[in-house]
Amino acid sequence: MDVIDLDLGARPVPYQEGWDLQRAMHAARVADERPDSVILLEHEPVYTAGRRTATWDRPVDGTPVVDVDRGGRITWHGPGQLVGYPIVRLAEPIDVVRYVRSLEQAVMDLCDSYGLETIRVEDRSGVWLPATGSQRERKICAIGVRVAKGVTMHGFALNCDPALEQFDRIVPCGISDADVTSLSRELGRPVRVADVRSPMLEFLETVLAPVRWETSSPTGDAGRVPDHPKETV
Repeated sequence: MDVIDLDLGARPVPYQEGWDLQRAMHAARVADERPDSVILLEHEPVYTAGRRTATWDRPVDGTPVVDVDRGGRITWHGPGQLVGYPIVRLAEPIDVVRYVRSLEQAVMDLCDSYGLETIRVEDRSGVWLPATGSQRERKICAIGVRVAKGVTMHGFALNCDPALEQFDRIVPCGISDADVTSLSRELGRPVRVADVRSPMLEFLETVLAPVRWETSSPTGDAGRVPDHPKETV
């Protein structure tokens, strides 16, 4: 995959700028004008709400929220969080859940390389740390995607060393009985976005290989992929 570092490590990117780039690259991939890609960035602080966001999930203090076209509910993005937006054509038959599980696996492999045990939680996407005697289950990575015309948008947000108190204003992903954590908090030492960039890309390339168009045996041509969008979180 082509890797687009959108000023990663140099500046946090406004959400609209990243969203506009995603849509432009999605259109180009649908038209086969460019190869599969992944955009990596850190966002300026922002709350984004997917299509399943409930009224009670949102901030009650007037904090602005950007409504977006991905699946799922509300979350926060900001500095200290590695955000990845894969723009890839999926192999047929399109299996959005399999794609989401692949993103989860890449993050789980990364966490394992740091010695952290992670889990999947039934009916809840993303990557989690298991509950302990003193802690609830904690989400370390949020995942929300959109697939339209066979090509993916949106992706994952891995907490490296963000300001976790920003999640206190919302019900993250609509889940009130669990917490949010980061690599830095769990490991007890600073882990920066720059520290995880290269290994995250390696794990991502590995797990996406079986689900991408180029590495599979599709049953049809690019013109036969579904027109209707599919979403999950």
